[in-house]
Amino acid sequence: MKRSIWFLHPVAIFVFSIIALGLSLFLYIYWYVEVSTGLKAVIKKTNLDPQQFESWQTWVVIMVLSILVGIILLGIFIIFVYQRKTQALYRSQYNFINSFTHELKTPTTSLRLYLETFIKHELPRDKQLKYLEYMLADVGRLSDNINSILHLARIEAKIFSGELVIVDAVAEIEEFCRKNGQLFRGSEIVMQQQLPNCYYCAINQGLFQMLLMNLLANGIRHNESECPRITITFSQTEKNVLICFADNGIGFDKSQSKKIFQKFFQIERENSHHVGGTGLGLYMVDQVARFHKGKITAQSDGIGKGASFTLSLPRHPPPILEQERPSDCNS
Repeated sequence: MKRSIWFLHPVAIFVFSIIALGLSLFLYIYWYVEVSTGLKAVIKKTNLDPQQFESWQTWVVIMVLSILVGIILLGIFIIFVYQRKTQALYRSQYNFINSFTHELKTPTTSLRLYLETFIKHELPRDKQLKYLEYMLADVGRLSDNINSILHLARIEAKIFSGELVIVDAVAEIEEFCRKNGQLFRGSEIVMQQQLPNCYYCAINQGLFQMLLMNLLANGIRHNESECPRITITFSQTEKNVLICFADNGIGFDKSQSKKIFQKFFQIERENSHHVGGTGLGLYMVDQVARFHKGKITAQSDGIGKGASFTLSLPRHPPPILEQERPSDCNS
């Protein structure tokens, strides 16, 4: 904090306000006691009726004034808290703009480099195809980032009207991992299930894939082990399907288990390099879970001990064509 403006800091203003109001209340009580003492002396000398001056209304006034001072103090405290939260939101938005700009700039820079290479050099067909694949991957990355922001805005505004279909959660996640296997190279994703063909839920496939991408990418990105590992387990209750994503990553402090789903929130570590991200990934996961009438929770035993995210979605019976099959889903 600079010395020239330290007194303008919200904490200093709050402290000065508390001191000023407390001092005002003290001076008022002191003044009242002194006046009352002098007034009693005058009454005694002039033989006047004390009841005309020392009525119970005086104490009511003191009580009311004290309550008002208390309300003022509470108001100042609320303003202080609100101002601090506003500052934190501005900082988070600033970090988001920087991070999201980086997420957009990286693929555009890559695309420009590839295009300049095509213009300046005659490339053999195999290299052309190789670079074109890279360019398509960059375009897909740009498209995914933009679509994720648009989808999030629609979900927050409660105007997203995507169609829900009943699917087997196990098959859906297996298919997602198969199609996006190139994004998870160097990591291990293991799926475990208790019962076959039992984990049916109604999802919007586009949003559900976005949720999976954020959860899996989060477990791999925030991971310092030689081989990032994510174990996906399935279970169920009477009303819900439970999908747990457990990783061997860097984890988080137990006190942050709810904060990590806040918009723009990013865990800061002093001895850790920046791993990128916009601070919207887990917030988006939470919003997508709510859209599906479900919820997402997070647990970790502490820094360096990994984390687990449990997705709970309403359970649905199998589609009509599947109902003819013998099933042990209710066991």
